[in-house]
Amino acid sequence: MSGVTRVLIVDDHPMVAEGIEAILETYDDIRVVGTLSSGQEALAAVPELDPDVVLLDLNMPGMSGLTATEMILEKRPGTRILILTMHDSPEYISTALNHGASGYVLKDVPTEEIKTAIDSVMRGEQYLCTGAEASLKPRIADGREPLTSREQTVLLELAQGKSNRDVAEGLNISIHTVETHRKNIKRKLGISSTAGLTRYALEHGVLQGTGQR
Repeated sequence: MSGVTRVLIVDDHPMVAEGIEAILETYDDIRVVGTLSSGQEALAAVPELDPDVVLLDLNMPGMSGLTATEMILEKRPGTRILILTMHDSPEYISTALNHGASGYVLKDVPTEEIKTAIDSVMRGEQYLCTGAEASLKPRIADGREPLTSREQTVLLELAQGKSNRDVAEGLNISIHTVETHRKNIKRKLGISSTAGLTRYALEHGVLQGTGQR
């Protein structure tokens, strides 16, 4: 069917996933190709289901939405990732966008806005719902230099207590590169210690898989 957008829903709350599916299936130009409950399932299913847009929750058991976003885009760069979450922290939003997400929508938006978001990212635009946009404005206004996607990833690893060597092996980069990223992260965030990085990650919702929503 030409002109039909294929959508995959990934959320570990069945009622949420089913509710979104019921809404989207009322539109003739959208086809829901699946509802899954984890990032691992999405990563495995994307090649077969071939979605145009993945509606992806951030906090799920196992693989976080951020990791799933990066890995899905590595496999299929043309896929649009639309984060659908309760988190309106600017840290979550900027991190998701840095990891390649095309849009960010809060779960409390009017149901028709999810359709608007899908249409927008399919046109190649970035979509932020009103709440996400308002949350991000103070971050933009303070002029602080944002972390790059790789720095965000390294921060996540370091905040979990991993050593430079562990991070280097996990990301397949040199220890020297990890040390450089660590210095840049501390400089940009104005933090002098590793403990401070961990505290920052926890306080700003950067650490995933904590069970908080």
